[in-house]
Amino acid sequence: MAAIPEGFRYLPGHLDPQAQADLVAELRRLVAAAPLYRPTMPKSGRPFSVRMTNAGSHGWFADHAGYRYLARHPKTGRPWPAIPGALLDLWRTVSGYPADPECCLLNLYAPEARMGLHRDADEETFAAPVVSLSLGDSAVFRIGAAERRGPTTSLKLHSGDVMILAGPARLAYHGIDRVLGGSSRLLPDGGRINVTLRRVTRPPEEDA
Repeated sequence: MAAIPEGFRYLPGHLDPQAQADLVAELRRLVAAAPLYRPTMPKSGRPFSVRMTNAGSHGWFADHAGYRYLARHPKTGRPWPAIPGALLDLWRTVSGYPADPECCLLNLYAPEARMGLHRDADEETFAAPVVSLSLGDSAVFRIGAAERRGPTTSLKLHSGDVMILAGPARLAYHGIDRVLGGSSRLLPDGGRINVTLRRVTRPPEEDA
């Protein structure tokens, strides 16, 4: 794991099975209020292989106009639901950051879904970490450095695992190479949920 950038933390099994099941029930309610949608790549117009939705004051979105945050669901026009309390607790426990997240991005991966190498760079502040939680089927995660063509390292993520990208790792390229279908029974229909917590705007505490 020599290519792992400084500031990357991996917490395997951070959520126990009961906590995972409770959170999935909460996420089902979230999806009922803010239905899953499939964004498209700005240049090609090609749809993402994952479906997604959001909670919080800012929801991440992509279409022909580019990558950006929206205050309302792109299909329903309603404000995003609140971030579940269990996920706020997770952020406050592991992030080491003084302000709460504003975006809770939920990605649903079917067994054939992928996520190419990318970095989270649409926010006003990079001082806040990105906190990521895996639920359901295991997946092969790949992370590199701030340069797209730099060396990368792969590791297998399992349900309940948490990652924190902070410091130099905050802008590291990363992605999902494949999902290991059938590796978990957490989701009745299979698949993988990735929950990503982000701070979007710069809080007063950071300027201080």
